[in-house]
Amino acid sequence: MSDRQALEAAAADLLARARAAGLTIATAESCTGGLIAGTLTEIAGSSAVVDRGFVTYSNAAKTEMLGVDADLIESRGAVSREVALAMVEGVFAMSPVDLAVAVTGIAGPGGGSAEKPVGLVHLAAGRRGHDPVHIERRFGDIGRAGVRTATIAAAFELVASLLPR
Repeated sequence: MSDRQALEAAAADLLARARAAGLTIATAESCTGGLIAGTLTEIAGSSAVVDRGFVTYSNAAKTEMLGVDADLIESRGAVSREVALAMVEGVFAMSPVDLAVAVTGIAGPGGGSAEKPVGLVHLAAGRRGHDPVHIERRFGDIGRAGVRTATIAAAFELVASLLPR
């Protein structure tokens, strides 16, 4: 099974579980540039679950579209646990959805540092009315496409962990 087929299978499962629970979802994406929402909407019937996607690639977009505090981005960095969690809060503030997932990271090939290397991604997800969860992944310098693909898979796993079995 190719990476694409595996992602589409994970997306279909996630959508089926959310639909069965009567839940809707929105995405807030930086390093994936809309690929999470795009992968979800590849699946027929996704409109019953997917409400919207925020592509907040720049720091200004995170602030303007999601209300992420510019001082938080300045102090913690755009690629941080705190910003990922604030992005989830912003999704809930700006949309009526039940579930939110947010990702911010360094896909490469440049842009990394010793503290925040290429392949570092912070993911957060939440269910309205509950505390959001966060995970940090260090995928390594596996290429831009590799980091983005791995991030989509991790995002689906994280959201799935919030759904009823």
